[in-house]
Amino acid sequence: MATTVQEALVVSQPVAAPAQVVYDFARQMENLPQWASGLATGIEQCDGQWFTESPMGKVRVDMAPHNPFGVLDHDVTLPDGTTVHNAFRVTPCGEGASLLAFVVLRFEGVSQADFDADVAHVRKDLAALRQLLEARQASG
Repeated sequence: MATTVQEALVVSQPVAAPAQVVYDFARQMENLPQWASGLATGIEQCDGQWFTESPMGKVRVDMAPHNPFGVLDHDVTLPDGTTVHNAFRVTPCGEGASLLAFVVLRFEGVSQADFDADVAHVRKDLAALRQLLEARQASG
């Protein structure tokens, strides 16, 4: 995959849950299969590294270190060795509310249709994360 970015789109999703709750849940690698279908249908840790079964094949996922800023950036290393950086944040939005924001990049050589499909999948995954967290808040 080429590294020249042709387009970028920020996909956002409000969540009726405190940012710290959202961050703590979303950064747990074991939770990825519950909401990140575009990345993880299964996950395992091997020699201190995390690997997921994804629509792209088996990929390695490296999450940003724990931080106080809600940064959930992660690198995904594809089966061909290409690493893609994904910028992902949780922002507090008042008492008991937060906003998820994920930057989707369209690299040179990626068709508009494939980019649109990536954006749609990110929207679906962020909505799944929202639904999961809001249900946990309601029952909790």
